[in-house]
Amino acid sequence: MSTKAPNIKLKVDPRNLQIQTYTVEKLLEPLIIQVTTLVNCPQNPSSKKKGRSKRARVLLASVEEATWNLLDKGEKIAKEAVVFKEELHAALADVRKESEALQVSAEAFTRDPCSLPRRQAVVPAARSLLAAVTRLLVLADMVDVAHLLQHLAVFQRTFESLRNVSSKSELQKTYQKFQKDLENLDYLAYKRQQ
Repeated sequence: MSTKAPNIKLKVDPRNLQIQTYTVEKLLEPLIIQVTTLVNCPQNPSSKKKGRSKRARVLLASVEEATWNLLDKGEKIAKEAVVFKEELHAALADVRKESEALQVSAEAFTRDPCSLPRRQAVVPAARSLLAAVTRLLVLADMVDVAHLLQHLAVFQRTFESLRNVSSKSELQKTYQKFQKDLENLDYLAYKRQQ
């Protein structure tokens, strides 16, 4: 198979992302739950300082862990990617930046969990992180689709070459290659469905 990158133009507006795949929804779900739990608050929290919130620190740590796991997987995808390398690296940098911004605002919030302004400052940082993570997941999905399309093109070329065989031995060779390409394409489609 050729390692030539397909000519694909990227047209993604990060301000207008719509999650339309079950996989992306499932990958984002734990992060969304943790961030939502962190930033949900009553409008008038108690003015009594009862000590520092351990729960907020635990939630912040779980958001950070989920983000670093995602970054680790994203870096692996970026290393192996044939297409969208620059976009993937930019998305990874954006996730790192937004994660650090959330960490700063969330740490200020955990020091004083009764402060409504500090709690409200976490919301835009969390939304920015979710948008950056969504962009990264969409790009990773696009890389996967491009890889699948590349294998589909190889399969189609092999299929077309079956029509042009002139001898029985050539037919057997081409059919074996066709069968191998079909199995490979079937495996990639199965992996994508998982």
